[in-house]
Amino acid sequence: MFDLFSDIFTYRDNALTRIDPRAKLLIALAALIAVVTAERIVLPLAVLAFCLGAVAILRIPAKLVACRLAAPLSIVAVLVVIQTFVTGKTPLFAFTFAGWQFTAKAEGLRQGTLLGAHVLGAVSVVFLLSIVTPAHRIFQALRWFRISRNWLEIAILMYRYIFVLMDRVADLAAAQRLRLGYTARGRALRSFTTLAGATIIHSLEQAQRTHDAMRLRGYRGTMPFGPLPPLGRRDRLILVSCLIGIAVAYGLLEWGVSG
Repeated sequence: MFDLFSDIFTYRDNALTRIDPRAKLLIALAALIAVVTAERIVLPLAVLAFCLGAVAILRIPAKLVACRLAAPLSIVAVLVVIQTFVTGKTPLFAFTFAGWQFTAKAEGLRQGTLLGAHVLGAVSVVFLLSIVTPAHRIFQALRWFRISRNWLEIAILMYRYIFVLMDRVADLAAAQRLRLGYTARGRALRSFTTLAGATIIHSLEQAQRTHDAMRLRGYRGTMPFGPLPPLGRRDRLILVSCLIGIAVAYGLLEWGVSG
């Protein structure tokens, strides 16, 4: 399952991976702003459909898409349920559970559905960006945008060693299963707590080893970032076209439909 979180698909050669990461970041930012500020459900769902369609065209495995979207979908489900039973006045239906009466309301359902569409639309934009742009290229582009060097260094190290820790956890969990560490509930709980503690200890030890290794290799508090070439004409054209397209779609779907 850990392979599902790698960036192997970002190294494929296709039309989206060839776009400059700075252009893709600006386009993604504009799409996120449009999705989050939308007051109707149409635009977020349109962005979601577009991103999922692009992912399908790129032939990304459905298992990876499902795993990446599982957590956001659960959040959306919770949001819709909470808003439906907490917000609004117009009743839709009611039921009693354990002596408590719950009433679903139309306004809450609409509000929850809109919030859920915001979440799914925003997540789909970030997901598509992560599928077509390697992490190191994103960090390069962020540095070009004058993002703090210290924050980027921390992000790079975190990104690198998340996968190291995931591999370590996978090995420890496999060893526990071979020793029948998850055959009963009590034993499984003890094995899980042991695994969590070992992961924390390993992360602290890895941090010290990484610091020592970086110092031995000449690290003195700054990490070099490779320069990016000027934004090409093709990328500028793509950037301007996409920004105009997002603005037009926002205007039509937010204001033009009712007019």
